[in-house]
Amino acid sequence: MISAFANIWKVPELRDRILFTLAMVIIVRLGVAVTIPGVDAGVIDEWLAKQLENQERSAAQAVAGLLNVFSGGALQQCGIFALGIMPYISASIMMQLMSAVVPKLAKLSREDGGRQKINQYTRFVTIVIALVQGYMLAKSLQSPGGNFLMRGIEDVGKLVPEPGWSFVAMTVLTILAGTMLLMWIGDQITERGIGNGVSLIISVNIIAALPGALVQAWNTFVVGGSDTPFKPMILVGLVALLLIVVAIVIAITQAQRRIAIQYAKRVVGRKQMTGQTQYLPLKVNYAGVMPIIFASAILGLPGMLIGMIWPNSATAARIMEFLLPTSPWYYVISGAMIFFFSYFWVATMFQPSEIAENLKKSGGYVPGVRPGKPTADFLDYTMTRLTFAGALFLTGVYAIPSLLSMTTNLSFVVTSFFGGTSLLILVGVLLDILRQTETHLLQRHYDGFLRKGKIKGRYERGQGGSGKTASSSMLVYLWTFAAVLILIGVMAWLNKG
Repeated sequence: MISAFANIWKVPELRDRILFTLAMVIIVRLGVAVTIPGVDAGVIDEWLAKQLENQERSAAQAVAGLLNVFSGGALQQCGIFALGIMPYISASIMMQLMSAVVPKLAKLSREDGGRQKINQYTRFVTIVIALVQGYMLAKSLQSPGGNFLMRGIEDVGKLVPEPGWSFVAMTVLTILAGTMLLMWIGDQITERGIGNGVSLIISVNIIAALPGALVQAWNTFVVGGSDTPFKPMILVGLVALLLIVVAIVIAITQAQRRIAIQYAKRVVGRKQMTGQTQYLPLKVNYAGVMPIIFASAILGLPGMLIGMIWPNSATAARIMEFLLPTSPWYYVISGAMIFFFSYFWVATMFQPSEIAENLKKSGGYVPGVRPGKPTADFLDYTMTRLTFAGALFLTGVYAIPSLLSMTTNLSFVVTSFFGGTSLLILVGVLLDILRQTETHLLQRHYDGFLRKGKIKGRYERGQGGSGKTASSSMLVYLWTFAAVLILIGVMAWLNKG
């Protein structure tokens, strides 16, 4: 494996892609620290300092922590990337589901150039979602008392010194520009870098919370564990649990049921093709992280809207407590929704009748199963059982962070690395980057990361890295621009200190 890291820099194309990706990641992280115009950054700094001193844990902080992790801290710091890439993710999921349900979009996706049209529609939907969410964020910044992400900031000072429609308009335009810039950066990383750009931006934002999570865990179990000698042992147990959970997530993410497909003898041109046996892989976790995203979005939206519309209502407070992770009904509802959306996603994306028809046309069949409808019924039955196992796995992983947060007195920012959406996204993105890097090394006759295993040869070229690599001059300009931004940030921090 060490030699594989050394071989990365011997492949010019792979080296340029990695340097381009790193430069884009630096720009994304620097943009998180840029505050929205019209917002008093001093009030935010003083409030964040008080938040670090006061480590109270509440149910609302679980939801707030998840939203803040996905934005890389920009939402809590009122940065220009406050919404992150989530409007584009929401629009992509919406258009993907509509492409499976609406006949016109399904027909368009199968036509030449239809996928480009759907991508264009996705960008238009992203603009609409960013405008709506940007307006809601601007209104909450003017009156932060109703925003559970910023509870207590009104005691420090006035967050927006000059509120009004001019501030709302400026904030909405800034948020929209930041979201579109992130979307463009994600596309550039996918084309010219390594890995899927949008997923990589989310992963970088998640990893950015890791140092603070480690410091908080150390202060809780080591520095603050002088009264009880068993607290450091709890930290060791949590590290062991983390390794076990990561290993299970990787195993289930890679797990698949391979259906044998036998092809009869056929004549292609002047050649006679003998019967071959291939495999149809059916993933155990076919839906991926989508059911958790759907369940979190639907369960989190009512509480946010109720808190913003009726901030001082006792009935609204009881409803919010019912929909927050401290309530046992929350896990019952979320588990049922994860199961529902797992089957819903498979039902819309996996088409056994179409697969069976394609196998019949190409002369393939499943041994022991008749072609046509019996094959479709067999694939549907097999996928249904796999979906149940995948949904059960997703429900367990989803519940781990909240359960650990309640039992260990750690914030959700720390426990989110033990499971949930964050861990699933991190594992998926890192495996994708590993596959792409492995493919580049093997194509140049270098040894990959793994001499044995399931990762080798599993990478599909259509997933990313399909464009031309950045030229040397572009990399020089890009890294110079990133260095200037870093220098300006360091000077601003020194001047502020």
